[in-house]
Parts: sequence; C-alpha cells; structure tokens
Amino acid sequence: MGRGQRPGAERVKGLLVDYGGVLTTNVFDSFRAFCTAEGLEPDAVRRLFREDPEAMRLVRGLETGTVSEAAFGERFGALLQIGDHDGLVNRMFAGVSPDEEMLAALRAARAGGVRTGLISNSMGDTAYDRSAFGELFDGVVISGEVGLHKPQPEIFRLGCERAGLEPPDCVFVDDLRENCEGAEAIGMTAVLHRGADTTVPALERFLGMPLR
Repeated sequence: MGRGQRPGAERVKGLLVDYGGVLTTNVFDSFRAFCTAEGLEPDAVRRLFREDPEAMRLVRGLETGTVSEAAFGERFGALLQIGDHDGLVNRMFAGVSPDEEMLAALRAARAGGVRTGLISNSMGDTAYDRSAFGELFDGVVISGEVGLHKPQPEIFRLGCERAGLEPPDCVFVDDLRENCEGAEAIGMTAVLHRGADTTVPALERFLGMPLR
C-alpha cells in the first residue's frame, strides 16, 4: 500500500524503483531455497541479516564496493557455517527471476510520460539485465558504483537527480521498509512492495494513469 499519501495531492511525475525484490521475484524466497539446498534452517540468511552486526557490515561493504564478492562469500559463508564459499552470492540469488507484471507497469508508466529511475543496493556482481536499462530508466543509481547505499539520503537524492526530478515529484518503490522510510525522509512518496497485485494499483493512483 502507499505510504505518505496526502489526500488531494498532485500526481507525482516520476517513478523510481528498487531492483531485486521489486522488478524481480522475492529475494528472500530465493534465500530460503538456498538455505534448504545447503541443509540450513530456511531463514538462516534472513536471520543473519537481521541479527548479526558482522553480517550487516559485510552486506554494506558488498553493496558499496568495499568488500569483494569473493571476500563476502568466504566471510558470510563462515557465519552460515558452510564449507563451500565459491559463487556464494550467485547461489543465494539463483532463485530470483524477472517480475514481468512489475516490468510491464514500469514500461507503461514511462510510455505515458513518467520519468523513471532505478535505485538499487547491489550485491557484488549479481547480474542485472542491463540490456533493458535504456528502455526502462531515465536514470540509474547502483550502490556499488557510487559508494552509497539505501537508506542513506544521498543515494535517494542522486537517484532523483539522475532521473531529472525533485524528491517531492517522485514515488519510490522498495520491498524493505527502512528504504521506504529513507525515501520519505527526503520528501519522496514511498510504496512498500509486497507484490504487483497491490503495488500496481497504488502506482496507478499516484501517477493517475492505467499501468495494466
């Protein structure tokens, strides 16, 4: 559902989105599948992200490019207590696939004159389909390439700038509550993504146009 919506507010002019978990299927479902395949508790990865400060330091380092993917795999694998660290990030994300309904909504918004942008916390060299970036986005910010990460306010300001927008003119979609709150802190409207079935109707209201 939409966050920060003001009754009677003017339609927003821009749509900025996260990548993993918004334009793709649920990332945490992929993590659970990885854990099951490794013989771990299904929520072992999620629990480390939430409860272990060292795990979060590794994630932030990977996202901002200060920790290599190989180093992350070795150190995060040790926290998970698994012996095989090779290609750990790719294995964790192996179950992620494109969310065609969200991609179609993004294309429809841009075709309707809405400026669009990507603000993504990267996880090492995990693949983005960059071949589609030109048709999807007016501006792209990937954390590992700029040394910033969500929910830092600077990354949201940069995302707006690269899309040619001001924060109050933007709606931002992310699957993590803290990132939505970070966007709202600089004046953006945020939609907490829990699936296309609720996000797309919310965006249609904010943008004032059909997206399906």
